[in-house]
Amino acid sequence: MKPSPLRRLLTQRAAKPEHANALALIAAIDAGGIPLHPAKVNQIARELGLEVSREAAVEDTIARIRARLVA
Repeated sequence: MKPSPLRRLLTQRAAKPEHANALALIAAIDAGGIPLHPAKVNQIARELGLEVSREAAVEDTIARIRARLVA
């Protein structure tokens, strides 16, 4: 059976290290984890091409990361 276009897209994105880091962060948060280092969250967001201020709330940055992974 041929994989669907969505499955191929997800596989391609998961193969990129910056997406793998973001997916791991989101999975950890969804499992009940709390990011202890806002700088690490900001670094992952920047790897995805997002501009992030040092003063940005971690929750807002995580929401932006989630939106980027979906888009």
